[in-house]
Amino acid sequence: MKKTLLLLAATTAVTLASTGAALLEKKCASCHMLEKPEFSQLPTLKAPAMDAVVFHINLAMENDKEKKAFIADYVLNPDASKSVCESNKVAQFGVMPSQKGKVSKEELELIATELLATYPHKAFVTMIKEMQSNDKINALKSAPFLVNHEGLPHMTKLLIQNWDKAKLGLTKEQKEKLLVVREETLSAVKALKKQLKPLEASVAEAMIDREDPKSVEKTLEQIAKLKIEGTKVHLKCIAETTSILSEEQVAFLLPFWE
Repeated sequence: MKKTLLLLAATTAVTLASTGAALLEKKCASCHMLEKPEFSQLPTLKAPAMDAVVFHINLAMENDKEKKAFIADYVLNPDASKSVCESNKVAQFGVMPSQKGKVSKEELELIATELLATYPHKAFVTMIKEMQSNDKINALKSAPFLVNHEGLPHMTKLLIQNWDKAKLGLTKEQKEKLLVVREETLSAVKALKKQLKPLEASVAEAMIDREDPKSVEKTLEQIAKLKIEGTKVHLKCIAETTSILSEEQVAFLLPFWE
C-alpha cells in the first residue's frame, strides 16, 4: 500500500510538472512576464509580456491550429521575418534565442495550449485599446492635415511597423524606394508643423484672452493653407507608397490601416 501511494505521488508530481502552466513558469518566465504588465512596466521589460505575444498572434492568425504551429516553429526556429510583432518592437527586444534542446515538441504543445487559453488577459486588452485610442487622439492633435480618417493611413508609420515581416515580403529595391518617400514625407511634415505650432498657439491664446473670433480670421486662413499643403503631402505619400507596393502587399497592410 505504501509503495502504491509513493508511486501515485510521484506520478502526480510528474503530471503537475508537465502541465502547461508549470511549463510556462519553468521555460518562459525568465524572459517573458506572465502577469498582466502595468503601463509603467512596459519600457522596462526585457522581452514582450506574454499578454502582448498572444495579443499579436491573435491579430495575425485566425485558428488555434495555425497559432500553435506558429508558436512551436518560432520557439525552435526564431527569425525577425516570422515575427507577428511590429518591426520596431523586434528592434527593441531583439529576436529570441532558439530553444532547441531546451523544450520538447510535446512540451510546446502544452505550452501553446496554455497560452491560447490564458492570454491575453481582458485587462491587458483594455489597456492596449486605451493606449491606441490615446495614440489616435494625439495623432489628431499633431497632424498637419485637413483630413484625418482611418481610410487615409499614415503609410510611413504603417510600413515601419511591418518592415521586416516575411508575409509583407518587401524587396531590397522596394525598401530603398520607400525610404526615399519616407524621408521626403517626414521632412515636409516636420517643416509644416514648425510653422503651424505658433499660429495655433496664437489662436488658443486669443480665445483664452476672450478676444473677438474675428481677430484671428487671418491666422485661421494661414493655418488652413498650411494644412492643405500638409494634406497634399499626405496624399502624395499614400499614392507613391502604394505604387511601389504590389496589390498583395497592399492587401496585407489593409487590416493594419485602422
